[in-house]
Amino acid sequence: MGSRFPSAIAAVVLAAMAFVVPQQPSVARQGQAAPVSAEASILLYHRLGPVVHDEMTVRTATFRAQLDYLKQHGYPVVPLRTLVLHLLGKGPAPPPRSVVITVDDGHASVFTDMLPIVQEYKMPVTLFIYPSAISNASYAMKWDQLAALSRTGLFDIQSHTYWHPNFKTERRRLSADAFQSFMTMQFAKPRTVLKNKLGVDADMLAWPFGIYDDELITNARQAGYVSAFTLDRRPVTARERIMALPRYLVLDSDAGGRFAAMLPRETQR
Repeated sequence: MGSRFPSAIAAVVLAAMAFVVPQQPSVARQGQAAPVSAEASILLYHRLGPVVHDEMTVRTATFRAQLDYLKQHGYPVVPLRTLVLHLLGKGPAPPPRSVVITVDDGHASVFTDMLPIVQEYKMPVTLFIYPSAISNASYAMKWDQLAALSRTGLFDIQSHTYWHPNFKTERRRLSADAFQSFMTMQFAKPRTVLKNKLGVDADMLAWPFGIYDDELITNARQAGYVSAFTLDRRPVTARERIMALPRYLVLDSDAGGRFAAMLPRETQR
């Protein structure tokens, strides 16, 4: 993968935020999450840096200010797993006004820029990575860096498929049988690699570009995923599908009131 690949992802991700997935009512009911006691917000970052190089870069100073805002205003930052277990009916509700921090792709700045701030604030983070880039792409972390993050106890490492494909493009390009095999590889291979490399049981999935549909959900479930996450700037409520949970994409411009608007209310309205 070339060094320009992150910018290409940024462009498609921003375009995909307007993508609406048609739902079949029976499938929507089948995948309904358990009720939550109050709204929770899942925040999505990609990479940090001292300056903004592209749409997906959040300045390190901005990220620090956002974590400080959460701390000063009493927003509990909880592991993504805590929220998912509750939605699956397997765990207690997270505290009111809970916030979850996620990061997609596995950029090197997670290790160099984000790790020191996360350790300072002691806030849990879930990383969704695509293993094909790790120790291969110039912009990505190395496997030993991911292992070091995992050892901190603050970073949970999960799947973003194997190489971050655009499933809409691949479905048009491939025959039905070939696309079935492609889905199986993209969902199953990262679970195997993460288990072998890091001892991680990756059962949570971030949809590349936020794109999903009923066929993809069915195949992801068959591969062993219990929850999945898309791009949708709204809080998690009792009405969500467990395989299409919304996240707020955080940009550097999301400061002050714009950042506060992403955070959960005390109760649902």
